[in-house]
Amino acid sequence: MKFNRILLSATLIVVALVVQVSVLARLQLPGAVPDLVLLTVIALALVHGPVTGSLVGFSAGLLADLAPPADHAAGRYALVLCVVGYLVGLARPENGRFTSAIGPMAAVFGAAVGSTLLYAGVGALVGDTAARHVGLGSLIFTAVVYDLLLAPFTVPLVMALARRAENDPVADATGAGAGDVASGWLSSGTGLRIGTQRGGLRVKAARTRATRAGRIKGVKRL
Repeated sequence: MKFNRILLSATLIVVALVVQVSVLARLQLPGAVPDLVLLTVIALALVHGPVTGSLVGFSAGLLADLAPPADHAAGRYALVLCVVGYLVGLARPENGRFTSAIGPMAAVFGAAVGSTLLYAGVGALVGDTAARHVGLGSLIFTAVVYDLLLAPFTVPLVMALARRAENDPVADATGAGAGDVASGWLSSGTGLRIGTQRGGLRVKAARTRATRAGRIKGVKRL
């Protein structure tokens, strides 16, 4: 991986983990904990693809396994995020551009369900039955709800930062008016960029002003 990609990915993962451990985990919400690390891995995988997604996922999961107050076997969450990062990276479009929020939100939904099931499955293999006492169905439901609510505020931002860090042509095209969810998700609410619409309105307004000016000049000549 490129140095800029490694540096940005490491910074985003550390920040996400610190916020998750120090803030989100202390909210004492029912069921699961909002997984900001998972959302960061999803966003990076959607930008860089399956290979980088799996490497970032493994590194982020291993860091989460070792960070206090982790109470499970080291490597368990690393395996989960490695698989999730790879699978989510496969959903990346060939041109790297999303014109709707449906794709990223579907990836968040699938990752939230899959990571919870895989984490519980690996725990069952190593003798950790904590999920049985809490209720696997409740964990899946709350994980999906929390992650979907948090995703619009994190995933597009991380995707935009990842592209800017590498001078991605998709990011440049997005700034010029091409449709992409990373820049238009929050502003439009639908994932569709409205820059082209604004540009069209500006052209129409300019034409209207020119027409009016022509009419005024014609009246003065008369």
